[in-house]
Amino acid sequence: MSFRRFGDSIESLHLLGISHLHSESSAVPKKLLSSLAIAAVALSLVACSGSGEPAKPDCEATASGANSSKVEVSGKADEAPTVEFPTPLTASATERSVITDGSGDIAVEGSAVTLDIAAYNATSGEEITALTAEGAELVLEDPLLPGILNAVLCSPADARVAAVVPPAEAFGEAGQEQLGLAASDSVVFVIDVVKVAEPVKALPRADGEDQPAEEGFPTVELAEDGAPTITIPATDPPSELRISVLKQGDGAEVAEGDTVTVHYTGVDWATGEVFDSSWTRGEPAPFGTDQVIPGFGKALVGQKVGSQVIAVIPPAEGYGDTPPEGSTITPTSTLVFVADILATQ
Repeated sequence: MSFRRFGDSIESLHLLGISHLHSESSAVPKKLLSSLAIAAVALSLVACSGSGEPAKPDCEATASGANSSKVEVSGKADEAPTVEFPTPLTASATERSVITDGSGDIAVEGSAVTLDIAAYNATSGEEITALTAEGAELVLEDPLLPGILNAVLCSPADARVAAVVPPAEAFGEAGQEQLGLAASDSVVFVIDVVKVAEPVKALPRADGEDQPAEEGFPTVELAEDGAPTITIPATDPPSELRISVLKQGDGAEVAEGDTVTVHYTGVDWATGEVFDSSWTRGEPAPFGTDQVIPGFGKALVGQKVGSQVIAVIPPAEGYGDTPPEGSTITPTSTLVFVADILATQ
């Protein structure tokens, strides 16, 4: 489960390999990879692409093939495409055909990219709305679906590509029943590469100076690798959002709308149970400060890279009346997050 404020179905983002902070009560980009755990979203400390000469890395794009060349796409790059292809289409490996040449920076492994994505069942031709995204911010690295990764790598900003992705590079032999994909169904993706930022490296954990613990907050103990254990006090939770800095970093300051990379753990105040943790998944999660539940975004904005913060988030600043489906969070849940801020952009 995760908490990114992506679109319709929480589980779908996890399917693509992207972590997210979800809040259906907030305005969202139109169809952001509809909750496929693309754990993901972008790193930091780099200038955005689009200024100066585009980078020209030594990069070999996934080749076109007999299947991807059959995907016909019309419409402007900044509008939803009209997509037609004969059914069924199958492929033994991802095939990628260029619909529109781009002229911006080249997307390489580790790049932070903004994508518009249209997805279709290659057997039936039906659109897969839960995988359709507008303005999805991702990092080109695992755990993205290999097919998405292979389709976008080596593409320049402003390009539009069509890809046919076999099950082995999508959801595997089991398929994905909730998306209407059988085990043998390939997936057609039409992807607009809206923006590309140069690859960067994030901190492995918060490295700021330890700060005195504030009274009334849960206690936090760190494992050797930096993973936090959060212990809730035997008191009622505060009714207002409370934020405290546990480690004070000295890196770049997080601004409203930035994409940040964080390691985090979230627990329910009432039960003390962990309901989500990037530490458990073994890698930090990148996302926009305006694409998460309000209290989490407020805990990050104004902080510096290298900092560790703890936020106690009342329901009104969390999921409110629309908690994630299938989670243990309720409309009355107060949430506690400990987040290491590792990068910002």
